[in-house]
Amino acid sequence: MTREPRGIGRGDRGASSRPSSPAGAGGRIPVALLGATGIVGQRLVRMLNGHPLFRLAEVAASDRRAGRRYGDAAPWRLAGDPPPAAARLTLRRLSDPVDSRLVLSALPSAAADAIETALAESGHIVCTNASTHRMHSAVPLIVPEVNADAIELVGQQRWFPSGGALVANTNCVVAGIALALAPIHRAIGIRSATVVTLQAISGAGLDGLAAMEISGNVVPWIKGEEEKIAPELNKVLNADIEVGVAVTRVPVPDGHTAHIFLKLRRQVSLGEVERIWTEYRRPATLGDLPSLPERPLVVRREPDRPQPKLDLHAAGGMGVSVGRIRKAPPPHDIAFVALAHNGVRGAAGACLANAELCATNGLFHIDR
Repeated sequence: MTREPRGIGRGDRGASSRPSSPAGAGGRIPVALLGATGIVGQRLVRMLNGHPLFRLAEVAASDRRAGRRYGDAAPWRLAGDPPPAAARLTLRRLSDPVDSRLVLSALPSAAADAIETALAESGHIVCTNASTHRMHSAVPLIVPEVNADAIELVGQQRWFPSGGALVANTNCVVAGIALALAPIHRAIGIRSATVVTLQAISGAGLDGLAAMEISGNVVPWIKGEEEKIAPELNKVLNADIEVGVAVTRVPVPDGHTAHIFLKLRRQVSLGEVERIWTEYRRPATLGDLPSLPERPLVVRREPDRPQPKLDLHAAGGMGVSVGRIRKAPPPHDIAFVALAHNGVRGAAGACLANAELCATNGLFHIDR
């Protein structure tokens, strides 16, 4: 259930050092985007175009791109062209002052630590895709359909009295796994999970891997990836599940696939698990979060689905497709496959949905 976060209210914070956030065109909240020229930044630029709550007001990137129009400086890798309004914006340096109170960060982790912390301390609400702050005890790590109540943790952050907040989304593969596991864990209980991932090239960033390294190949290791999955998954699920993980990079442009084997707390039929997924809906208590689909889980009954080529764009890229559910030999009980768009549900869309959650939970006021 999503409640109003404790201590979060317009009268609970000092306003003297808070950045102003006047509602702009159509009453929408101005947004600053950091790391705007990277692949996650590009997806956020596209998703913010025409957004009902937010408008892109500022874009920032590395010094070498700063000072140029976004449309000229961004090495655009998505289909089509950058939205015209975004293309006209002038890229700022990451060190430049930020006017917008709401900041979406697509920065790499090395840069995110100091920059995001400084912004939160100066009264900005920062929604970050970086891994830097995810496991901090006072930083909510949120998949909105699963643990929106975690937004209450911002009240424990040292910069909260000055109006600042820092909210994180998960690793791109955890986002899909968490959504697939959450309804099962709540209804049945999960003792342990074994996860084998097949992760897309785009997860390696704008330039991905060298063509000769990944073409016709499978790389059975991704630096720093395996270490993130178990702790992030348990933090989102508020659980203590034993998780074994093997991660793999595969020559697929977009879409992270995971083979998942579960040991459950009680015996269950495959029909019951499928019914749990089929009946799962976005919690009504979330209110109007425009980026989230009503049905975030899509059940595929074909024996060879889900597949990135066919199922990547379920629910506009924000859906998680599950299939190949079957009985598994001991020590596991069931096995299945989950697929999510790593760039949308796992990164840009996750960050944007968390910003929407902040907007609907009293962290700042939207003037209509």
